[in-house]
Amino acid sequence: MVLRFVLLAFGVLELLRPRTVVDFWMGLAATNGDEIDLRPWVYSAARVEGVFLVLWALRRGRGGD
Repeated sequence: MVLRFVLLAFGVLELLRPRTVVDFWMGLAATNGDEIDLRPWVYSAARVEGVFLVLWALRRGRGGD
């Protein structure tokens, strides 16, 4: 249940603020965080991922635990 809540919160954040989430993770993953140029579709893909996370968490929440 806790994992579902965390993924729901992350999905909502990624859905509403994809640039913030992607930039945060790219800053952690890259050695030269200031010189990274991402393609515009990366933020759209993050938003789609957020939709899937939210749908998954909500759908799993309706099932009986």
